[in-house]
Amino acid sequence: MRTRTEDTLMAVLWPRRGLLGNAGLVAGASLLLAASAWVKVPMWPVPMTMQTFAVLLIGATCGARLGAAAVAAYLVEAALGLPVLAGAVPLLALGPTAGYLLGFLLAAAAVGFAADRGLTRRALPLLAVLLAGEALIYLPGLAWLHGAFLHDVRATLGAGLLPFLPGEAVKLALAMAAIAASQRRPA
Repeated sequence: MRTRTEDTLMAVLWPRRGLLGNAGLVAGASLLLAASAWVKVPMWPVPMTMQTFAVLLIGATCGARLGAAAVAAYLVEAALGLPVLAGAVPLLALGPTAGYLLGFLLAAAAVGFAADRGLTRRALPLLAVLLAGEALIYLPGLAWLHGAFLHDVRATLGAGLLPFLPGEAVKLALAMAAIAASQRRPA
């Protein structure tokens, strides 16, 4: 019995990548994530960026292993001081966004896990998977923001979640549309 279908877009489009192909895919996805950090709306204490969109897209198209590897590569780039984070702040500063960055890794792996099993092929399961991915980004993000900086639940929700909900709804819809469009096969 097979438990893994490798039903991601990359597995379908590029089934025999090899090590070099996988490395290129990881590098390209980490670059997409870095570029998405620069599309931002300045907010305090956490800016709104297109990174959650990119993370969901990376997980759904690359799968758990390569999606998580792409986000891990991005985090290594940030730790090395490369200007890949929003505002080009170094990762070692562990500012208010650190928890969200951990959430990126969790979300890419979880969305990728679901995609590997074909759960992103239909609209309703895709929506559930992407919402779970969003939760995996926001839960550690809010926990870090609360524990390390704000120490007040209302202030944490007011600064780290509520202002982002309209934008997250738009990014979620964009991710659903992009993933659904990428999975259409010609008749």
